[in-house]
Amino acid sequence: RVSMLSETCSPPNVSAPRSHMMMAAGSMKRQATRMVCAAAEKVAVPVAAGATQTAEAVLDNPTNQKVSFVSLGCPKNVVDGEVILGDLYKSGFEVTQEHEDADAIVINTCAFVQDAKSESIEAIMEAAALNEDGKRRKIVVTGCLAQRYNSQLAQDMPEADMVMGFENYHKLPSSLQELMGTQQRQQQQEEASTSSRVQVGAATLGFRPEWDRYRLTPKHHAYLRVAEGCSHACTFCAIPGFRGKFRSKPWASVLDEAKRLVASGVKELNLIAEDTNQYGMDRRDGFGLAELMRELGKLEGLHWMRILYAYPSYFTEELIDEIANNPKVCKYIDIPLQHINNLVLLSMNRPPQNHTVNLLKKLRERIPGLVLRTTFICGFPGETQAQHRELVDFCKEFKFERMGAFAYSEEDGTPAADYPEQVADKTRQRRRDELISLQQRIGESFAEQQVGKEIDVLVDGYSEDGALIGRTQWDAPDIDPIVFLSEEDSNTSGLAPLEVGQLRRCRVIGNSIFDLEACPIA
Repeated sequence: RVSMLSETCSPPNVSAPRSHMMMAAGSMKRQATRMVCAAAEKVAVPVAAGATQTAEAVLDNPTNQKVSFVSLGCPKNVVDGEVILGDLYKSGFEVTQEHEDADAIVINTCAFVQDAKSESIEAIMEAAALNEDGKRRKIVVTGCLAQRYNSQLAQDMPEADMVMGFENYHKLPSSLQELMGTQQRQQQQEEASTSSRVQVGAATLGFRPEWDRYRLTPKHHAYLRVAEGCSHACTFCAIPGFRGKFRSKPWASVLDEAKRLVASGVKELNLIAEDTNQYGMDRRDGFGLAELMRELGKLEGLHWMRILYAYPSYFTEELIDEIANNPKVCKYIDIPLQHINNLVLLSMNRPPQNHTVNLLKKLRERIPGLVLRTTFICGFPGETQAQHRELVDFCKEFKFERMGAFAYSEEDGTPAADYPEQVADKTRQRRRDELISLQQRIGESFAEQQVGKEIDVLVDGYSEDGALIGRTQWDAPDIDPIVFLSEEDSNTSGLAPLEVGQLRRCRVIGNSIFDLEACPIA
């Protein structure tokens, strides 16, 4: 149907067991199978008092139009979605959980790998199918698929009423009001340029304030974007082409956003970028990630911060020391490595094996209790069986506590897509499955080693069965294992009841594969 997505592939296995999906989702720049509907499972709230006041002022003259939201992909997309929803909310739109009740549906797409693109297309088609009931909902496509394929997407998918890229996100409320006929005639004339069905623009942009959001994450944890874009030239990756060059968010802006988030009740900040530990290195003003985490550690009310999406080349001595010594920094690093064989790494244009292995050893030696998450690509062009075995053997020996794997996906416009010796799809899938199966055993072994220990658990919410669940400092939201919590009668135990958002000391009493089972002791 859509020419740019016409390569042969299987749709995401949305019915796969959670254990498989968690391993497969990984952290390689994108979590291709993550979907969040605005407020569907998590309470979506404006971040700070200022946001609420602003919204109330605008809502004195509401549009009486409802908008629902689907967010696909990585945490950076989640932040984009929260900012978009904040703009819509402040402009008088009501955010609804139910797509059927919406007057407009915004689909914030992902375009990282083929499965992610397929899922995005499926979400657009599902949204459009709702209009078969006779209600003409407007379908707005944002995100990386819109940025990357814009005009072609609009041409191939007439179901999309608007295709909007990053540069024009701030125009979405007025464009949508115009599209829905809720804007005043004078405003329509003043902003006639917004009426274009395709509004994309540049990929490399400055930063706008991101604290005034309509949150998709629970109140107690949030993503803090410290940088955007990527200036690397990995041969398999198209991200620099549609996310732009690497640029750090201004120091003062990051700190202000963090303070506002913590003031709103956030206890855990997950630091994100394309290459998070590169933060500040493009400015050379002496304020890098180590200095940032030191300042964040002073925020009263913040319990945890963690590093997601690190790159192997930017671990300074100061950064390693800060991770090791700052009690609020989770002893957890997400550092996608992609492979371990030297020739494959050279073909990928990634740091060499010797550098990577030495770094991993240094991190484990210098940071007590460190848990490492990584991601590997299986079936990269030219990868031999011997090279794959080297990767498997390395994982057996090093034993990453958390690991995800992807089958290689040819991406338009990348050098690797044109490499000879493309590996057969079945071979890619088989090698990925072997790595995931190995990691499930390693993850289960790590979980078994925690039984009997006392650990801190952040109470996250409830499972589908109504059981309280949480996470340790070694578990990032949505991609890593969870902790199933049980508690004795508070009247007999003398302990306060567990509540969502609490950080509680617990004893691990068992494990279910790589998930833990624990009960509070304080």
